[in-house]
Amino acid sequence: MKTTLKNKILAMAAILAIPVFQSCLGNDDDYDYSILSPDAIVTVKPVVDDGADYFYLQLNDEEKLWPLDNTTLPYKEKEMRAFVNFTETDMPSDVKGEGYSKAVKINWMDSILTKKTVVFEEDETVTLAQKYGNDPVEIYADRMTNVEDGYLTIHFITRWGNSGIKHELNLVTGLNEEDPYEVRFAHNAHGDGTYYEGDGIVAFSLKDLPDTKGETVKLTLKFDSFSGEKTATFDYCTRADWQTPEEESPETPEENPAD
Repeated sequence: MKTTLKNKILAMAAILAIPVFQSCLGNDDDYDYSILSPDAIVTVKPVVDDGADYFYLQLNDEEKLWPLDNTTLPYKEKEMRAFVNFTETDMPSDVKGEGYSKAVKINWMDSILTKKTVVFEEDETVTLAQKYGNDPVEIYADRMTNVEDGYLTIHFITRWGNSGIKHELNLVTGLNEEDPYEVRFAHNAHGDGTYYEGDGIVAFSLKDLPDTKGETVKLTLKFDSFSGEKTATFDYCTRADWQTPEEESPETPEENPAD
């Protein structure tokens, strides 16, 4: 049985196509098949500290995991979203005194395509669809489609061909002057065929959106589906370490006391 922490985490066995082969010889009853599927989507956060480089896993907005095997930066100095399968340990988690909730052994980790947003600047010669595409997708209303730790992670399905053509995915901002938190998920198949349906997952950093100043706002996501335009909304608050410090107002000098 998985412990309390893992009971709080979404199981995503269907997302990664990891084959399970049955053995014809020998006894594999002791094999732990739970390590074949991811336990969570996390943010892999590198820390570069005077040569003592390390990383940790942000499990959700509140919980951080300390990986025991922490001698290299898996994605160099780039912050990434990733699938991870891990085993909880009884090792102390108060490493560096930074409030880690658990020390874990990483069994495996697989990065998720992680991108910045793009700003659409209106051009009389190029439309939004021409620049970023409007090929349809459907977005799953599951726990993988979420706003967490400053990222919008999207679990989607679309149609693919066998041409080897790369599809392009973008999260476009700057579309509504009255609402800077209205964004569009744009998919450009670049002419790829539509032979079969398949899943995909992508994460977008929301760091370049206006600072919400600690407030929670509605993030409106629009996208072109197979049945027309659709909209989804999420709660969003700028990540604490991305918030702009408030400028302190200059103190009014005290008046000299009367003689």
